[in-house]
Amino acid sequence: MSLGGIVDAIVGNNDGEKVKGRVILMKKYVLDFTDISASVVDGFADLLGQKVSIQLISGSVNAADGLEGKLSNPAYLESWLTHIIPIIAGESTFGVTFDWDHKEFGVPGAFIIKNLHLNEFFLKSLTLEDVPNHGNIHFVCNSWVYPSFRYKSDRIFFANQAYLPSETPEPLRKYRENELVTLRGDGTGKLEEWDRVYDYACYNDLGDPDKGEEYARPILGGSSEYPYPRRGRTGREPTRTDPNCESRNPLLMTLDIYVPRDERFGHVKNSDFLTFSLKSILQTPLPAFKALFDNTPNEFDSLADVLNLYEGGIKLPEGPLLKTITDTIPSEILKDILQTDGQGLLKYPTPQVIQDDKTAWGTDEEFGREMLAGINPVIISRLQEFPPKSKLDPTIYGNQNSTITTEHVQDKLDGLTVDEAIKTNRLFILNHHDIVMPLLRKINMSANTEAYASRTLLFLQDNRTLKPLAIELSLPHPDGDQFGTVSKVYTPADQGVEGSIWMLAKAYVAVNDMGIHQLISHWLNTHAVIEPFVIATNRQLSVLHPIHKLLYPHFRNTMNINALARETLANCGGFVETYLFPAKYSMEMSSAAYKDWVFNEQALPADLIKRGVAVEDSSSPHGIRLLILDYPYAIDGLEIWAAINSWVTEYCKFYYKSDETVQKDTELQAWWKELREEGHGDKKDEPWWPKMQTRQDLIDCCTIIIWIASALHAAVNFGLYSYAGYLPNRPSLSWNLMPGPGSAEYEELKTNPDMVFLKTFVPQLQTLLEMSIFEVLSRHASDEVYLGQRDSPEWTKDKEPLVAFERFVKMLNDIENRIMIMNSHKSWKNRSGPVKVPYTLLFPKSQEGLTGKGIPNSVSI
Repeated sequence: MSLGGIVDAIVGNNDGEKVKGRVILMKKYVLDFTDISASVVDGFADLLGQKVSIQLISGSVNAADGLEGKLSNPAYLESWLTHIIPIIAGESTFGVTFDWDHKEFGVPGAFIIKNLHLNEFFLKSLTLEDVPNHGNIHFVCNSWVYPSFRYKSDRIFFANQAYLPSETPEPLRKYRENELVTLRGDGTGKLEEWDRVYDYACYNDLGDPDKGEEYARPILGGSSEYPYPRRGRTGREPTRTDPNCESRNPLLMTLDIYVPRDERFGHVKNSDFLTFSLKSILQTPLPAFKALFDNTPNEFDSLADVLNLYEGGIKLPEGPLLKTITDTIPSEILKDILQTDGQGLLKYPTPQVIQDDKTAWGTDEEFGREMLAGINPVIISRLQEFPPKSKLDPTIYGNQNSTITTEHVQDKLDGLTVDEAIKTNRLFILNHHDIVMPLLRKINMSANTEAYASRTLLFLQDNRTLKPLAIELSLPHPDGDQFGTVSKVYTPADQGVEGSIWMLAKAYVAVNDMGIHQLISHWLNTHAVIEPFVIATNRQLSVLHPIHKLLYPHFRNTMNINALARETLANCGGFVETYLFPAKYSMEMSSAAYKDWVFNEQALPADLIKRGVAVEDSSSPHGIRLLILDYPYAIDGLEIWAAINSWVTEYCKFYYKSDETVQKDTELQAWWKELREEGHGDKKDEPWWPKMQTRQDLIDCCTIIIWIASALHAAVNFGLYSYAGYLPNRPSLSWNLMPGPGSAEYEELKTNPDMVFLKTFVPQLQTLLEMSIFEVLSRHASDEVYLGQRDSPEWTKDKEPLVAFERFVKMLNDIENRIMIMNSHKSWKNRSGPVKVPYTLLFPKSQEGLTGKGIPNSVSI
């Protein structure tokens, strides 16, 4: 060795072997603001030598003493102390310089980061610049890094190159395996915010038996009586009363419930969510402070009073409450809660359903249209036998078959007989009978609700709109379930008492539909069923796995919003039990619905065929033919489904060249096995699960997962405020049964039918709280990521998937254009209807706010 080489070796001065890096991170924040005190403390720690270090790991050269890749010397984030601290939470960029001899170490494939500061930070990415023979190497991180003493194993991040397990470079293999072991945890102990453990638990956290027997709730999941998807484990202590139940946080409306830190809302989403949640809390007690309406302090006096909520707002009473609100809430948050005229008026946006016409919501045509283009367009089915028959066990429930007769409907079929209408696919049913009836006796014995099980028959007219024919409202027989039902059939009328009775009958159907929508179509079939996929993907598929990279965007924020729902909405005495008709049996009803859940049938084409609203047809573009030609949800949904399927097909076929590749993928097989046996463990023995033995199995499964998390959830969620923000259109509780002849309410129908309607379905407090909750749930956050978008352009290094993704984006743009064209044509009557609300719930993109459109990648609200 030359003298110069000896000197360089001693002092480590070899500028040709330096690799520069650029780290993007965000320091600890509180709401929208950087935590200045934490930043100062970390600055002093950095000054004292407690720095943030990074070691590169070779992806091509093993260390001499083992299988792991060679490690570089630690390099440290530069200028932490002198970096300007942003007041508003945001990204900061730091330099880092590595000693890296390409001939000795090869290509960096991962890195270890150690945070010796006292506070966590959000690490977005590391980019190595001008790596010899490789150019830039990008590491997408998007993870919170806590102080090193919080971890039992090193924090490791991998470059953005996807590998199947068998193709993993040998120096990275052990790191890949160890990282998955860390994420699985050991199944014990209470999990803390810095833990990165994904594990399963049953829904044993909804009740609070320590408060009394009336607060106990059945455990959902783990039994044939109450099957349910699994949720994320928190490890909280059991209750004193029942060791099988998990204790609840004693703080009301707390957001402090464990989910892995990387699954929590980002600062923008968290700030938005807290703002509008605060609005809902403020509005809850208002009727107690002041009688807002003239004659009946706890009820609306007229439909005009309801409309005044949007046109005039609600004035907070002058005094300490208003002063406390305006003095303590930051102005940036206050502007989204109060009107800016200085009058202390709470804001309520006008729901779309009454923006153009204040009365069209009550028409029969709109009643039928919302079954095809409203917030629950996934229930209606084709009637294939008359009268409708029940599938409930007659040995337990007696005769539950429909009492609707030919005489009820014959004169409304445009000259057809009932048989002819069935054979020509003109009769349809909105069937809420079998899911409601088994619990109805208990529901009606609980407080604040008097409900029916309902069946609604509809006729498909020549203009492709649905005309309601008859509504059957049923109650359990007073002598016992084995005696069947007491049922009454109502038919359309538009004058006098009969017209008012018909309006009430439609509202009782809406109550059923709203509860089933929220508990089954929305919560169960999107939120609850997708959470096991989030957990299993993180436990069994490495971040290096191509299927992890495919699915990961579709899991964003899901565990967080589900945890909040269990804590504050679906819990005993929470919003769901208080304001949906099944009351304390709400989650029990969703468990009953899960008994019939079939993964394959969540595919949109399979669902449409199952409900009889479509038939297989190989000559049609999507392989099926709709029997309701003007069915906006199905038309737009099939376009979105086909685009997702095309994208997933291209992506999967790039990484899997044969069926054998799927079969030999050890991580993929472990993932699918765990999903069936753990995540959806109550369904593990069902024969319908795909076997995951072919590329087509993989494509079908990933398409269904993405469809559920994105488009299906968007279709049943983001129209909530548009349609249910005006509660008369979508009531969720009925406080009284149908007035009978001779009753005081029946007599009142003759003189003041609106008052009877409002007393039955629209009490003040319920309306105020529901409007506020629906506004929160229907609002897009400003940091939302939509279908066809990724939060990082460098999400993969492979060029072919990037090109395929651009084709996917182009397909979605074309779909948007077609939706706009169809919405502009009056011949598509169901796309806007009498209320003139265009169907945009499956329009892929949106702006922030209450837009009634946009498909986020994931179940994020």
